[in-house]
Amino acid sequence: MKNYGIFDILGPIMIGPSSSHTAGAARLGKIGREIAGNNFYKVTFYLHGSFAKTYRGHGTDRALVAGILGMDPSDERIRDSLNMSKDKGIDIEFIEADLGYVHPNTVKMVFYFKDKENYYITGSSIGGGNILIIDINGNKVEFTGDYPTILLKYQDQKGTISRISAILANEDINIATMKVTREGNIATMVIELDDPIKDQVIDRIKKLGEIQYIKGINSIRRA
Repeated sequence: MKNYGIFDILGPIMIGPSSSHTAGAARLGKIGREIAGNNFYKVTFYLHGSFAKTYRGHGTDRALVAGILGMDPSDERIRDSLNMSKDKGIDIEFIEADLGYVHPNTVKMVFYFKDKENYYITGSSIGGGNILIIDINGNKVEFTGDYPTILLKYQDQKGTISRISAILANEDINIATMKVTREGNIATMVIELDDPIKDQVIDRIKKLGEIQYIKGINSIRRA
């Protein structure tokens, strides 16, 4: 559990009436874009709990769309994000949904592409502009976006964790947290780092034969 300070409670610099419904939503949208990639033509937002009941009044819809357009929570263009998405030819859909036993401010974002399979990310806005990503394409994860993060999916083999750790150590990158889950012989790893992710680090890890998926995300802070 993360420890929160006074500035976390007061919340971030942001546009909108609520840190959970606007700043957190914008961060969720932006990190969703970072994970899924660009060139999507449609995004469907499945809104759970409080998000579903108040998303228009609190500007959650505009904040989520602003995020997937690459905006930060403090960007004044958030107010016009729905029109901006139309101008870019991106179809936006909001659906109220029951996502199960999750935080009341939770959204599942489904990104649609013409040249690859659909991609979805589920995350929660947990207060003060803080977020938690909990699911990526059916893989259970848990990370905040406050730190540079590497996401990996790989064929589980002895020594993989040590080889990845060695690559990071050789690049003088410190590991803040590492979480590994396994389903059968496939493992999912989330590594939060104290240092920015360099392209050569991702390239070196990719060369390990067992890697099926890797994505580096430099931190998306609360502005």
